[in-house]
Amino acid sequence: MSKIRVLIVDDSVVVRKIVADVLSTDPELEVAAVAANGRIGLAKFAQLQPDIVTLDVEMPDMDGLEMLAAIRRIDPTVPIIMFSSQTERGAKTTLEALSRGATDYVTKPTNVGNLAEAQQRIREELIPRIKAFCRKVIASPVRVATSSGPIRNVPRTLTERPATVLAIGCSTGGPNALRAILADWKADLPVPVVIVQHMPPVFTKQLAVSLTNWTGLNVTEASDGDKVVAGGIYIAPGDNHMTVVRRPTGVFVKLERTPPVNACRPAVDVLFQSVAEAYGPGTIAAVLTGMGKDGLRGCDAIRQRGGRIVVQDEATSVVWGMPGSVATAGLADAILPLGRIGTELDLRVRASRRALVAGGV
Repeated sequence: MSKIRVLIVDDSVVVRKIVADVLSTDPELEVAAVAANGRIGLAKFAQLQPDIVTLDVEMPDMDGLEMLAAIRRIDPTVPIIMFSSQTERGAKTTLEALSRGATDYVTKPTNVGNLAEAQQRIREELIPRIKAFCRKVIASPVRVATSSGPIRNVPRTLTERPATVLAIGCSTGGPNALRAILADWKADLPVPVVIVQHMPPVFTKQLAVSLTNWTGLNVTEASDGDKVVAGGIYIAPGDNHMTVVRRPTGVFVKLERTPPVNACRPAVDVLFQSVAEAYGPGTIAAVLTGMGKDGLRGCDAIRQRGGRIVVQDEATSVVWGMPGSVATAGLADAILPLGRIGTELDLRVRASRRALVAGGV
């Protein structure tokens, strides 16, 4: 089996060496070349035609956004992973890169304690992405037919209860998926929306700002104690689990720094399990593109309480790990392409709320 050839582009000689050394220890990977800036990297890309590129966000001469645009003119499909510092500027630029066609991002291991920890971060965060993007691996060998129909009712009377919340979980490819879904919604959405997107601190705040600017909707990074209200869209802050808790005066956000779940904090499972408890059969959940199986146990809890679940289909997912695991477990009520999910969720919520009003409930 041929190795995956990686082009590393970064202006830091230290980062280039750490990344190259770690990748070289994996028998499935090969460092095709390294480059100190975008101009050199672009020349090596054209010469070597690597399978994947890791691309620094901030570089002299030609920065990451400029090189990204140049590569996309040459090759619209080659995977490109942005390498970003965990700063506000880095987060803004990374989200911009994702909107311009970058496949994913990894934060630089510059804020860890020592070389061994930096190397471990590369092994845990970068290598799995490289393999996932270059070898279309899904969560299960079981194939699930993609449905083009509407959300079907789960055959339980509890599911007739009108929708009272939308819960969304996503990871790799999630920012662009969220943009696509929210763009189909109007500002008068009659239910709250709670979201876990796997991202570190700073990035989740910038994601909320970006989505607000893009859609005009009220998207916020959640704070502990926020009251969850209709029309509000709440994103779990990086490095915090987000749950919702029902009290006599309403439903409120609770943030926790408990241990990671599925190696993630925030975790979709944590949010979904709390949503199932707080909203029961009024829950509609959507699991979008992402690696791993985070969200599977949470979806099981939602189904046990009579909620409904939509997952993104394989064809439109950057990685079909998270949605694929829910689909293959038989928990999904519908498997839909990304372009249909936003409209479908909006129609289902509004139809159920109209039924609620008409029934005088």
